[in-house]
Amino acid sequence: MLAAVCVACAVLPLLAEGQQPRASEYQVKAAYLFNFSRFVSWPAQGSGDASAPFSICVMGKDPFGQVLDATVAGENIGGKSVVARRLAQAEQPSNCRVLFISSSEESRLREILAALDKTSVLTVSDIAHFAERGGMIQFVLQDNRVRFEVNLASATGAKLTLSSELLKVAVEVRKGAPPGQ
Repeated sequence: MLAAVCVACAVLPLLAEGQQPRASEYQVKAAYLFNFSRFVSWPAQGSGDASAPFSICVMGKDPFGQVLDATVAGENIGGKSVVARRLAQAEQPSNCRVLFISSSEESRLREILAALDKTSVLTVSDIAHFAERGGMIQFVLQDNRVRFEVNLASATGAKLTLSSELLKVAVEVRKGAPPGQ
């Protein structure tokens, strides 16, 4: 319930009719990306830079534009400032906490997910069948609303703990082992 309330609080002001235009699909997805971060527990980082920001990254063609930057501006998670980063083609997402994989990367999806295997990076995408293919959270459109599916086995394999509150608002939670495991 808490996750639904937090997502609604982030999205509803954008959806107020008569006051502002309806939120775009990627405004809603940007709000979800930020709010997912509040309902995931990452393992303690060993010798990592304690002053490093909490990075929400986009790999591939950026569908968000400045919307993601505006969504995370001035925000903190776990005492760390939140930043939006765009990754260069060859850049590794190891310093990302959340990685949105753009649909432009669909042909490389298997390679990207394999490179992230055993890292604690929350993978999110709107690529068709992303959760079935080993991604952790897949955006889906349901009745013209942005919703999401979760692959709990993939998240658990990455040593991420997803809050039960987050799982309650998912339209589907896959608990079986991801492909190839």
